[in-house]
Amino acid sequence: MANILNIETATKNCSVSIAKNGEILAIKELNNGNYSHAEVLHPFIVEVLKEANIKTAEIDAVAVSKGPGSYTGLRIGVSAAKGLCFAFNKPLISIDTLNSLAHSISFDKGIIIPMLDARRMEVYAAVYDTNYQQKREIKAEIIDENSFSDFLNMGKVYFLGDGAAKCKEIITHENAVFVDDKYPSSKEMAELSYFKYKKNDIEDVAYFEPFYLKDFIVIPEKKKKPTF
Repeated sequence: MANILNIETATKNCSVSIAKNGEILAIKELNNGNYSHAEVLHPFIVEVLKEANIKTAEIDAVAVSKGPGSYTGLRIGVSAAKGLCFAFNKPLISIDTLNSLAHSISFDKGIIIPMLDARRMEVYAAVYDTNYQQKREIKAEIIDENSFSDFLNMGKVYFLGDGAAKCKEIITHENAVFVDDKYPSSKEMAELSYFKYKKNDIEDVAYFEPFYLKDFIVIPEKKKKPTF
């Protein structure tokens, strides 16, 4: 038996769940269009544990969405997860954000392409078959009318995630299907984290870092002209 706390903060959806043997016992999510993770993450953790009647010390592992995604969101989620692991001497499990997002839909045939918004016309994307086997590595890429044409020419391609929403007017192939209102969630993490737990596929808590994919760039503020 394994009680696993799942934390997802890679996008604007702040999501926390507690699951027993991969089955959700309690879940809290907030996607209000803002990055409010710093304010709501820890209360969510307290609330799901209370609802499931599980004490923090009774958690067997903590799973965290490792990215790619928002730099700040990932830092908040990973910091919280590592803090719990250090405090209660629990193993840390990392879950690929795009793989977790792909698991939010199910189809018999075709290709699944989860996308996360990376600003402007750039997205973080990966390619999976309908058995969730990765067919292409994760990339940060600028979308144009020829993007994913190799897969689209073979059959149905299902795009999902907040990165897919801005691609609808650009990717117009007849085999392109856009699935709305899908975000990475701790709901899909539950089964994936339990699978990793059973294999003892864990991270080194001290050295684990999120998968940012791109370096974080700080844009300096423009210097104001002195006024006299």
